[in-house]
Amino acid sequence: MKKILNDVYDYPNLKIYQYEEGFKFSLDSILLAECVKFHKKDKTILDLCTGNAIIPIILTTKLSIPIVGIELQNEIYQLAQDSVHYNHLENQIQIIHDNIKNLSTYFPGNNFDIITCNPPYFPFHHKAFLNQEKIKQIARHEVEINLEEIISIASHFLKDKGNFYLVHISERLQEILVLMEKYKLRVKDLYLVYPKRKESSFLILFRAIKRGNIGMKIHQPIFLDELTTYQKLFEGGIK
Repeated sequence: MKKILNDVYDYPNLKIYQYEEGFKFSLDSILLAECVKFHKKDKTILDLCTGNAIIPIILTTKLSIPIVGIELQNEIYQLAQDSVHYNHLENQIQIIHDNIKNLSTYFPGNNFDIITCNPPYFPFHHKAFLNQEKIKQIARHEVEINLEEIISIASHFLKDKGNFYLVHISERLQEILVLMEKYKLRVKDLYLVYPKRKESSFLILFRAIKRGNIGMKIHQPIFLDELTTYQKLFEGGIK
């Protein structure tokens, strides 16, 4: 696969390595990175399923605390490493090449103030579903890890009162809310994303607090076709 260097839309000083054919980051990662808000007390960030590190790289434009990303697939891990080096962010971003199920090898738990995740969206039911684009299939489908495992891991490694940010497809909203409660992650902010008005929501952004109080705010809808920039989209929303 041919590796190419692309601009990051809306971030003129950043570049990202991707494959010309195959895996590329998408708008959901940008929305998730923009959704994250910080407090002075926040000292550590973890990005699960980091891909080519687009979320950690965008987050460096907002703050200077250490960011850890973890990526399973070697080919995409190499893209992440190359992107971090190209943007001269080695002193802020660390990329781990491993399955997030093995995070306890690196951290004992209750470690991070903020955890972000843009996970595989679609359940996986049969090996025959995989085709020659295995990299893309693992990135999109729950081949190596499922939704409940991701939420459980996020809860384990998040500090009490820490914030978990998740982007996912709208059709799995009910499942996500149930799993968040099961693992002591209380959803506090919810954003529904629509391609345009009069169409159904296809993405949802969540902010949950570990062992947080009851009370969730459903914010104004986001219509993608009406946006001219993604930056500052969430200002005044999450505190």
